[in-house]
Amino acid sequence: MNLQGSQRRDNKSERGSIMFMSAVGMLSLLLAVGLGVDISHLYLAKNELQNAADASALAGASGLNFTGGGIHKATDRAVTEMNNYEFNKTGVVFARTDVRFARNLTDFDRATDMSEAAASSAAVAPEIRFVKVKTPVSPVRISFVGFVLGSTRNLTADAVAGVSAPLNVFTGYLPLFLIDDNDLSTLVPGNLYTVRGAPQNSISPGNYQILAIDGSGGSDDRIDLASAVQNPVGPGGYVETKPGVTSGAIRQGINTRFDDYASGMDPAAFPPDTNVKEGITYQEYLSGSPTQAPSHEGVDGRRVVILPIMKISEVGNGRTDVQIDHFGAFFLRTKVSGGNGGDIQAEYIGISVNVGNGYYDPSGTDNPGPSIVKPVLYR
Repeated sequence: MNLQGSQRRDNKSERGSIMFMSAVGMLSLLLAVGLGVDISHLYLAKNELQNAADASALAGASGLNFTGGGIHKATDRAVTEMNNYEFNKTGVVFARTDVRFARNLTDFDRATDMSEAAASSAAVAPEIRFVKVKTPVSPVRISFVGFVLGSTRNLTADAVAGVSAPLNVFTGYLPLFLIDDNDLSTLVPGNLYTVRGAPQNSISPGNYQILAIDGSGGSDDRIDLASAVQNPVGPGGYVETKPGVTSGAIRQGINTRFDDYASGMDPAAFPPDTNVKEGITYQEYLSGSPTQAPSHEGVDGRRVVILPIMKISEVGNGRTDVQIDHFGAFFLRTKVSGGNGGDIQAEYIGISVNVGNGYYDPSGTDNPGPSIVKPVLYR
């Protein structure tokens, strides 16, 4: 009996089995790696589409101003933002019909949402609070395991944004204040109100309706007037006044919004409005006629500002702490003149306005009057 030959045949058989099992194991490993790579690619692609949808919806919500013009502006912004994205090195083609509007969030689930044309009607536009966008179907190529997942997978994403609950804690307001000495209930939409008096028109010795919130110097107010105050405060909160005329800083800060720059103010940091035409009303501003384009790249809404409003009894001489009664939204019709500066006047908007910054504090005091809101992402 040849035991040595039999042993050699067994060894060859074992080596063959090991090679086969190794090949199967290697193939399985490669398939697992390929599946992981393709799934990761799909996940990243889906994330990319979702980011595009989120940004587009928020851009759309920022255009809502409770008018028919706001619906068109919301659609413009949503489409522009989406078409700025590239997906798989291909521009996303996003149409106006891909933007939908609703009074309530549940309208999207019940298919009672509206097109741009329906939402922009005079009877409906004041009630529109939400915008939904859905990306077009985008195919993603499967590189490694197409026989399992298919050669391509079609992905899409949607997002809903809209206006927030009415704010009662604010940032993004100007360091100026308005005095309403007639029981704080007489502001008339469309009327002009003095926000800061000229040197001869102080409301008390040394007090020209200027606030010192982010800093006590004129340069601090210049920056805050060109951007906005970031220190949060709500109705009932206390702020400090800043004595002195401070005409140069006031003029240089406000006028950036009209594409007028001085004292090293940078249009990249403090862009002008997209319409710098002086002497127009808020309604003309909303309609876009008449209009004047800035020489620097502009940002919509820079001439719409939030201002604290308080009782005249709060204001003492010089630097004092004053209590804010509430906040209002105003439109800057003209820039500030040269020299020592004249009165700064602003038009009271008096409608719900989507230009706010801040948040809602359930334990805070509600802001009376027309609501001030901001765009937020809901889902």
